[in-house]
Amino acid sequence: MQNKGIIKLFALLFGLVSIYQLSFTFKANQIEDNAEAAAISKIADTEEDYQTKRNLETINYLDSLKTSKVQVGDNFESIGVYDLGIAEYTYADVENNAMNLGLDLKGGINVILQISVRDILKGLANNSKDPIFNKALDDAELLQTNAQESYLESFFRAFDAIKGDTKLASPDIFANRTLSDEIKFDMSDNEVKGILETKIDESIVSAFEVLRKRIDKFGVTSPNIQRLGNSGRILLELPGAKDIERIRDLVTTTAQLEFWETYKTEEVLPYLMEVNQNLVEENKKNEATKEVADVTENEEDVTSSAIDELTGQIESDSTNVADINPLGIQGYGNGGSVVGMFLAKDRDKVMEHLNSSKNRAALPAEMRYVKFVWGLQNEDSEFSELYAIKGNRDGEPQLSGDVITSADQDYDQLSRPAVSMQMNSKGARIWEEMTKKAYETQGFIAIVLDNTVYSAPSVSSGPIAGGRSQISGSFSLTEAVDLANVLRAGKLPASAQIVQADEVGPSLGQEAIDSGMKSFLIALVFVLLWMIFYYGKAGGFADIALLLNILLIFGVLASLGAVLTLPGIAGIVLTIGISVDANVLIFERIKEELAKGKSQKESIKDGFSNALSSILDANITTGLTALILFVFGTGPIKGFATTLIIGILTSLFTAIFITRLLVDWYVNRGGKLDFSTSITKNLFTNVNIDFLKKRKIAYVISGIMIVGSLGSLFTTGLDEGIDFVGGRTYQVRFAQDMSVEEVKTDLHGVFESAEVKTIGGPNQLKISTKYKIEDSSIEADEEVQSMLFTALQKYLPEGMTYQQFLDGSGDEKIGKMMSSKVSPTIADDIKSASVWAILGSLVVVFLYILFRFKKWQFSLGAVAAVFHDVFIVLGIYSITWRFMPFSMEIDQTFIAAILTVIGYSLNDTVVVFDRIREYFNENLGWKFDTTINKSINSTISRTLNTSLTTLVVLLAMFLFGADSLKDLLFALIVGVIVGTYSSVFIATPIMYDTAKKGNATEALKDKAKDEELEEA
Repeated sequence: MQNKGIIKLFALLFGLVSIYQLSFTFKANQIEDNAEAAAISKIADTEEDYQTKRNLETINYLDSLKTSKVQVGDNFESIGVYDLGIAEYTYADVENNAMNLGLDLKGGINVILQISVRDILKGLANNSKDPIFNKALDDAELLQTNAQESYLESFFRAFDAIKGDTKLASPDIFANRTLSDEIKFDMSDNEVKGILETKIDESIVSAFEVLRKRIDKFGVTSPNIQRLGNSGRILLELPGAKDIERIRDLVTTTAQLEFWETYKTEEVLPYLMEVNQNLVEENKKNEATKEVADVTENEEDVTSSAIDELTGQIESDSTNVADINPLGIQGYGNGGSVVGMFLAKDRDKVMEHLNSSKNRAALPAEMRYVKFVWGLQNEDSEFSELYAIKGNRDGEPQLSGDVITSADQDYDQLSRPAVSMQMNSKGARIWEEMTKKAYETQGFIAIVLDNTVYSAPSVSSGPIAGGRSQISGSFSLTEAVDLANVLRAGKLPASAQIVQADEVGPSLGQEAIDSGMKSFLIALVFVLLWMIFYYGKAGGFADIALLLNILLIFGVLASLGAVLTLPGIAGIVLTIGISVDANVLIFERIKEELAKGKSQKESIKDGFSNALSSILDANITTGLTALILFVFGTGPIKGFATTLIIGILTSLFTAIFITRLLVDWYVNRGGKLDFSTSITKNLFTNVNIDFLKKRKIAYVISGIMIVGSLGSLFTTGLDEGIDFVGGRTYQVRFAQDMSVEEVKTDLHGVFESAEVKTIGGPNQLKISTKYKIEDSSIEADEEVQSMLFTALQKYLPEGMTYQQFLDGSGDEKIGKMMSSKVSPTIADDIKSASVWAILGSLVVVFLYILFRFKKWQFSLGAVAAVFHDVFIVLGIYSITWRFMPFSMEIDQTFIAAILTVIGYSLNDTVVVFDRIREYFNENLGWKFDTTINKSINSTISRTLNTSLTTLVVLLAMFLFGADSLKDLLFALIVGVIVGTYSSVFIATPIMYDTAKKGNATEALKDKAKDEELEEA
C-alpha cells in the first residue's frame, strides 16, 4: 500500500481531533452533574414540588456560569471552566462544542409550526368581504386536505376556478390602500400572484427570524430551527427545555413591532428611587423581626448615600449594596431615553418590583400607564438598559409595524450597520406627528419589537416627513439584515399553530441513554470477541480498526454539531454490525488467495485489492438509501440517517486503510496470519450447494409468504401511528401494573375513542386519541391533557396534582413521560413523503446497479428482492401487531427501518452480483448456472458471517435497549433475516431466469471478454 505515512498522519490527526471534540462533551456532562448535585444538596426531597425546584436551581447554576464575569485588568471576562493548557474555555464554549443530544436523550420539545397563509392573505386584503375572495379561501382549505401543494397554490387554483370577471387586483381585494404602492388596478392576475408570493415568503421569513431570536433569548441548549421548504412550516427542536408551557406561548405569539414615546431619565428616576427606598424599608422590617439591632443611620442618610453612590459620588461598597441598593441600580441614563442600568441577571427581579401593584400605586397620575421595557441585550455586556414608554389605557401604540412597506439593511453616519424603513401614507402622517412632538419636546421614540427596545432615538433635525426613517443600534451586519427582514413584513398578520409536537420528559431521556449505552456495549463486546474467535489475530486488528471507527463517528458528530438521537445510537450500533462486513469481505478474499498457494504478502495485497469493488458497491447502495432517508426524514429519523452515513464513510476508511496498516505492520515484522482459528479454519471452504436447483421451492415459499402478507394487509391492515393518521399520544407511567381494557373503557367515556397499549412494562401505557385533533390550538392541547389527567386520576397516587402529573412525581417519575401531536394535514404530508422516500430509493438503486453491472437483469433481480423483503416485513407487522407486547405502529421510525432493510438487502445482493461478474471474467468456459452457483457458494461465508454479526447486534439492542426502539429493531431483525434469504434465493435466481432467455447469457460473456481485452 502506497502513501502509508500520509494515512498514518491523517489517522492520528483525525483521532486526536475526535478526542479533542469529545472532551468537551465529557466536561459538559461533568459540569451538569455538578449542577444537579448542587441542586439536590440545596433542596430536599421532602419539600413540596421539589423536582421542579431542583430543575430551576440546576438551570440557575448553569446560567450563573454563563453570565458571571471576573475582572481581568480593566475588562470583565467570563469565568473559565475548562483549561486545556493551550487554551481556556468558558462554559458557553464547552456547551457549544459538546455533542448535541436530541429530545429522546435529553428531554425537551420538538414542534412544527404552521404559519397561517390564509391569515396573511386576509391581512394583505385588509380583511376583504369580497365573496369570491372568501370562497376561494374556503375552497383552498378543502383542497389542502389531500393536496401536496402549498396553501397559496391551492388558493390561486381555487380563485381561478370561480373568479369570473373578478381580478386579484380588484380594489376590494389586493389593490387596496395598504398595497397601493405595489399592486395597481391594471395588473394581471399573474403579476399579482408574483407579488403575493414575495409577500407570503417575507412573512414566513419574518416569523422564522422572530422565532429564532425568541428561542435564542430563551436560552435553550443547541436549538435547531429550520424552515421546511415553502410550506409555511417551521421546525423547532429544543432539547433540554423543561418549561413546555412557556415555550408554547413563546412560539405561538405573533410578532409585535411598535413605536412608542418614552419618558426621560429625570422623569422616572424619582420612582426608581422610591421603589428602592421601599425595598430598603421592607428589608429593615424583615431584619427587625429576626434580631434586635441598633439602627445608626436615619432614613435621609440612607437615601442620600444611595443617590450619591448612583451618581458616582462614592465608590460602591460590596458590604452595604444589599442594604442601600436592593433594587440593584447600576446607573442611570443622564437625561436620555434609558432610565436605568441593571445587571442582566437581575432583570426578572427588577421588573417584578417595578410592576408590583403596591409600588405602582405611588406613580403620579400622568404616569399611571407607564410600561417598563428592557433594551436589546448586548451579548458582551453584563448590564441591561431599562426604558419607560408612555403607555395608555388601551395598551395600543400610536404606530405599529403594519404600516411598514419596505425595510432594507443600511449604514448610519458612523458606518455602523443600520436599517432603513419606509412607511405607507397613513404611517408617514402619524410618524411625522410623532417626530414633530419629539423634536419640540426634545423627547425620544422607542422602536419596540417583541417587547424589546431595539433603539430609542431622539429627533434632532425637525419632523420627519415622507415616512422614511432609520434604526441604528449596537447590532452586527447579520442582525441588521435579520431585523430588516422582520420589519419588511411588519407585525406578523397570521397565527402560528403547532401542527406536530413531541414532548419528552428528562427522566425518560435519561432512561433512553442508560439503555442505549447498555445495548451498545453488549453489542460491541460481542462483535469484538466474535472477530477474534473467527479470524484470530487478524480479527484483533479488525477490532482495533472498529474501535477507531466508533471514536471517529462520535468525533465527527460532535465536530459537525449533529444531534445524537436514540435512533442515531441505533444507527451507530447497526454500523458496528455492518462495519465488520468490509473486514469480513477482505479476510475471506485473503483466505481464498492463500488457498490458491500464494505467499502471505501477495495474498494480503490481492485480497484487499479484489475485495475493494464489492466493498464500495455494497456501501454505496446502503449509503444511497441512507441519503434518501436524510432528505425525506425529520428530527430523530434524520439523526438515524446522519449517523448511518457517517458510519459508512468512517467504516470504509478504517477497514480499507487502518486494518491494512495493522496487517502489513505485523506481517513485515515476520508475523504469520492465518485469518482463521483452529475451529473456523475449514468452515464453509468446501460448500457446494446447487442453489439454482432449489429456486423453484424458494419461489413457492416466497409466494406463499407474499400472498399471506397481502391478504393480511387487505383484511387486518396495519396499525398506523399518529404520524400517518393524526392524533395525540401520551406515554404515562403508573405506580402499579395496569389493565389495558379497564383504562380503555374509562378513556372511551371521556374521548369517545382511544387506543391504549402497554409499552416497556405493565405499569406503562401508551394512550392515543383523535379527540379534537382538528383543533391545533394550545387551548385544545391543554384541554385534552387535563381531561386525560382527570380520567386517569383514580389510578394515580393519592394527592397527585395536575402539575406533578405533567412533570413526573417521585423517584419513579409517575405521570406523563412523553407526548406527541400530529395534525391530519401534516400526517397526510408525512405519509406522502414516506411513500416517495421508499419509491425514490428503489429507483435510485435500480439505476445504480444498472450503471455498475450494465444489464437490466441485475437491476430487476435486486429490486424484486427488495419488494419481496418489504412486502414480507409489512405482512409480518400486519399479522402480529395486535398481540405483540410492544408498539408496532407504522410511523416515520418504521419507514426508517424499511429503508435500512432495503439498503441491507442490497448490500448482500450486490456482493453476490460482484462475485458473479468476477467469475464471468475469470472462467469464460463455465456454464451460466455453474458460474452463479459457485459465486453464491464462494460468498456464503461472508453472507452468514455478516448477517449473524448484525443480527446479534440488533438482538442486543432489542433485548436491552429502549422500549421506544423495539418496533424499529424488530423490523430490522426481520429485514436482515429476509434480506439474507432473498439475496441468495430471490435476487440471483430472478437475474438468472431473465438473463438465460434470449442472448443475455452470451452478452454477459461477451462483456466479460471485452473487459478482459481492455485490461490487457
